[in-house]
Amino acid sequence: MRPDSSASARYSVEQSREARAGLVGAQRVVVKIGSALLTRDGAGLDREALAPWVDQMNALDPSVVVVSSGSVAEGMLRLGWKTRPQQLHELQAAAAIGQMGLAQAWETEFKRHNRLTAQVLLTHDDLSNRRRYLNARTTLRTLTRLGVTPVINENDTTATDEIRFGDNDRLAALVANLVEADLLIILTDQLGMFTDNPNTNPNASLISFAHASDTGLDAMVTGPGGLLGRGGMQTKLAAARLAARSGTSTVIASGRVDRVLERVLAGEEIGSLLVSDKERLLARKQWLAGHLQTRGKLTLDAGAVRVLVEQGRSLLAVGVSKVQGTFDSGDMVLCCNEQGAEIARGLINYSSAEATKIAGHSSAKIAELLGYTYAPELIHRDNLVLTDISAQTL
Repeated sequence: MRPDSSASARYSVEQSREARAGLVGAQRVVVKIGSALLTRDGAGLDREALAPWVDQMNALDPSVVVVSSGSVAEGMLRLGWKTRPQQLHELQAAAAIGQMGLAQAWETEFKRHNRLTAQVLLTHDDLSNRRRYLNARTTLRTLTRLGVTPVINENDTTATDEIRFGDNDRLAALVANLVEADLLIILTDQLGMFTDNPNTNPNASLISFAHASDTGLDAMVTGPGGLLGRGGMQTKLAAARLAARSGTSTVIASGRVDRVLERVLAGEEIGSLLVSDKERLLARKQWLAGHLQTRGKLTLDAGAVRVLVEQGRSLLAVGVSKVQGTFDSGDMVLCCNEQGAEIARGLINYSSAEATKIAGHSSAKIAELLGYTYAPELIHRDNLVLTDISAQTL
């Protein structure tokens, strides 16, 4: 028997309504649009379909980042190919050709609203390498601050089998982690996630709300996507779970629903809302702690340890007595007490050379010592994670 109620019945109507109401305040949104919506079943991009989504994005207050499929399909059309190639070099060639049309299509539609777009191509290696990760995050934040809409796709032209994302659902989730999005909206040709395959089971019901971590959802998702897409509902559930690691909620909905983006962000019950079961900031900190390799170590005096553990404040340079290792701004470093026990770890605002110069000095002295100031703190409390041993150190 299919577990039609195992996941959906665990949540009350009030829980769903409260979670939906929380979407109204979303300030940073990632919108992923799949091949099933963007293409004409192998006949290239459906440019007419882009217009209503662009109209909605233009009307939204929050910053919007678009993750767009469609480059391979557009390349296939231009090459006259009827079926998706299997050889990696042919996929790369189709993607390289199709990217020209994909970027042009988005640019043309946003230009109607006098809005600029920017094409950003990423690979898994870009987001696993800390320096590239920070560069990508800074670029995307700068673009949205300038009112430019980034249009992101996997860099199929240079990706290999070892570093491919595998589908744009996963890419969209990683981008949501990257920009610390409040909400990821995955637009597809389905109304959302169902308790069974609605194409074969007329009794299948839409899952309106659930925790992304709910294991009961696994038995409900169906197989892979269509001819051109690489994803299916399984990859969308996996993407929602990946996004939830940094506290981002995900809505899976049909891109063919009238004004779907506006209505989701107005709190209407459209599609399937999958939320993180952890508080957003805590989830982000845990994701940072587990995702990134540490590059160095700071030794803190007793006063700094007490401030971090008891008061939950940021780490200032004045409380650091020793700097070890070679690291750059944005790297993950360990924070240890004078006995060598790890107290916390976090993303540091200064390089190892800079941290060595300002260690033991007040924040007011940073500009004098370095000639500039990135931030008054070495590690901001939002980028600092206390470790389990910290409570035992005082």
